Amino acid sequence: MKVSLNWIKEFVDLPTDLSIQQLAYDLTMRTVEVEGFEDLGASLDKIVVAKIESVEPHPQADRLRVVKVDAGEDELCQVVCGGSNLEVGQMVVLAKPGSYVRWHGEGEPVEIKASKLRGVPSAGMICASAEIGMEELFPAKEEAEIVDLAGYDATPGQPVSKLVGRDDIIFEIDNKSITNRPDLWGHYGIARELAAIYDLPLKPLPEFKEQLPAGISVEIEDDSRCARYAALSIEGIVNKPSPIWMRERLASLDVRPINLMVDITNYVMLCVGEPTHAFDAAHVEGGIVVRRAEAGEKLTLLNDEVVELCDSDLLIADKVKALALAGVMGGKLDSVLDDTQAVILEVANFDAIGTRRTATRLGVRTESSSRFEKALDTQRVDQALGMTVALLKELMPEARFTGFTDVIKKETQALLVPVGKDYLEKRLGSTLEVDEVQALLGRLGFEVTFADGVFTCHVPSWRATGDVSLPADILEEVARIRGYESFEFKPPVVALEKALHQPRVNMSQAIARVLSERLGMQEIFTYPWVEDRYLEAAGIETEGLLKLATPPSPEQAHLRPSLVPGLIDAVQLNQHHFETFKVFEQGVVFHGLHDQRNYLAFALAGEDAEKLLLEAKGVLQGLPRLVQCEPFDFVSDKVPGWAEPGLCLNLRNKDGVFGVMGALSVRAKRLAAIKRLNVVIVELNMDALVPLPSRDNVYQALPVYPLVAKDLSVILDDQVTWARVEALVRPMVRDLAYLTEFRGGNVPEGKRSLSFRVWLGSNEGTMTAVDIDKRMVAITRRLEKELGGTVPDGK
Repeated sequence: MKVSLNWIKEFVDLPTDLSIQQLAYDLTMRTVEVEGFEDLGASLDKIVVAKIESVEPHPQADRLRVVKVDAGEDELCQVVCGGSNLEVGQMVVLAKPGSYVRWHGEGEPVEIKASKLRGVPSAGMICASAEIGMEELFPAKEEAEIVDLAGYDATPGQPVSKLVGRDDIIFEIDNKSITNRPDLWGHYGIARELAAIYDLPLKPLPEFKEQLPAGISVEIEDDSRCARYAALSIEGIVNKPSPIWMRERLASLDVRPINLMVDITNYVMLCVGEPTHAFDAAHVEGGIVVRRAEAGEKLTLLNDEVVELCDSDLLIADKVKALALAGVMGGKLDSVLDDTQAVILEVANFDAIGTRRTATRLGVRTESSSRFEKALDTQRVDQALGMTVALLKELMPEARFTGFTDVIKKETQALLVPVGKDYLEKRLGSTLEVDEVQALLGRLGFEVTFADGVFTCHVPSWRATGDVSLPADILEEVARIRGYESFEFKPPVVALEKALHQPRVNMSQAIARVLSERLGMQEIFTYPWVEDRYLEAAGIETEGLLKLATPPSPEQAHLRPSLVPGLIDAVQLNQHHFETFKVFEQGVVFHGLHDQRNYLAFALAGEDAEKLLLEAKGVLQGLPRLVQCEPFDFVSDKVPGWAEPGLCLNLRNKDGVFGVMGALSVRAKRLAAIKRLNVVIVELNMDALVPLPSRDNVYQALPVYPLVAKDLSVILDDQVTWARVEALVRPMVRDLAYLTEFRGGNVPEGKRSLSFRVWLGSNEGTMTAVDIDKRMVAITRRLEKELGGTVPDGK
């Protein structure tokens, strides 16, 4: 969430010597996490208002003009400009040398320098709105249109940041840190916290005091989903733009200005945290009805999306049709339109759980639903009404308030939380004075009495919807406002005992180190839920999989039974950025509610599928030695749904098959939109890997006499695997290693030339040429006799 410092200052007079850095630190330590802040005015440094005094053709370019402007300096400034709407007397935005703009609104900011354009000196740039980040305030009809400040009380040389109110600091608040604080989803709530932190008075909001006759009828059919619904009838609505200060404030907080009536509803929401909505009164027939939707009922939302509803969704309707999705978004046909002259202003309180379920199920998350999901208090309706009326009286004096209906089914009640003084002191490790606790909590809006060693805390309505209800909550309030740094640090007494020996944990860590440090793989972490399309690409049926009750989105409802779908997703995301890459993940997969297993998977992506397969097999062959686990071998058994038949091997140990290595099939790549790369994936059950205790390691002496390395090539049938060759030759040599294989040329069809290296040695002395030849002849004869191989002459 973004927060405007200027707006905060309208409610609390902060200390004049308070730096932005200190404010961000104090707010983070005591209330919410401030992720960062931005000085909006800094981006507009040396960008000023200028008045065009003359416009002349450029001598060397038909589309350029030589413009002289008054920028508030002693002499006129000459600028070469290609704007399509340049006129003498026009007030424009001038970027002076040393300022930064985005060229045509794209790319990184570039510095403006005095230069010559087609031979004519130019000391600056007359800007379009996109070039200074003000598209929302000054929408352009064409790319070459420059900002026209007609209608603004602007003077030459005036900083543009001052003119539009962009001399502001915007704080970025981490939404997760205010999930349980519904009072902080508006600027007034943040101001209340700062007033408490610095012990300053908080300015009151305008009150709703209108004495009006009964307005439109309101029926609440489901009071478990709607605790309060207020409807204010307003006539004399004028469709006009908001003042510049309001448009700029909304735009700086990422809310698009539309028109004055709509902007006021958004402004009030950002101020007090209470969403409001205006219906065109001419389209509301017979009154307002808050009801459940009928199964299959459809509604067109403001974003033009047509949603099909179910009977758990709450609607705002009239006697004839649905008007809006309660707490989420208004309907397209019945909200404020260009010809709207009268509105019904909705200020209501909807329940948190129902709003979240509807927004999540439909995939429609809005500023409104984000606030109602946090459980707002019913009293906030009054704050929103008071501010809305005050703004309308100021900005739209033509508006008339003609009726008011307020149906309250259940009002948020202030809670009483008793907490003992000794409870606070014991847990805070500090002696507390009664007056101090009362003062600290009083700054937050609590009313506190003390008797018989117990504080009785009256929780204000804005903290009474689930945020504060236990003694531990009061403890937190006292500690954070007093300041965590005020408590003396007492180091705990730690008794160091013998370290635990956890072979499986050590093996898991060793695998991560080997794959990342030695083999250059990047470790990734994916969510335990996966998109259905990646399950389909992996050949995994969704039937029978564990399903989330409230998934992040409808297509991400299933928990992963394998790490492969997540790897496929990662490959798809990275294919446009890298020609080759290697990623791995260790994580839990879900084969049932009580059957969760630890898996390891990695993916190698590149152009040469054969090379990738060999590399993956090499990784697996070296794994037992590098991470000290029991060895395993390769067999052809089962082909998973994601693998290409014929390019797949299973991993097997003494307990059976526990993993698979294979090339991603053409079908899987097509379903996952992987277009340019070949992919090899390995997945194995880490619970099936058996770590070796170090005392089982066997010492092997170094050779006394030097070993001799010899390379050998043999022509074999394609069906003869390297594993068979290795099993035959290894007992005859000290060591051997696979080199390469070749097909084609003089090698007959159906065969391949397999090359490998052997190391020969003797414990009796250095081998002579005769000894070496005898050993090589013996190897060759066994290959020919037992595997049907042919050793070419000279090999």
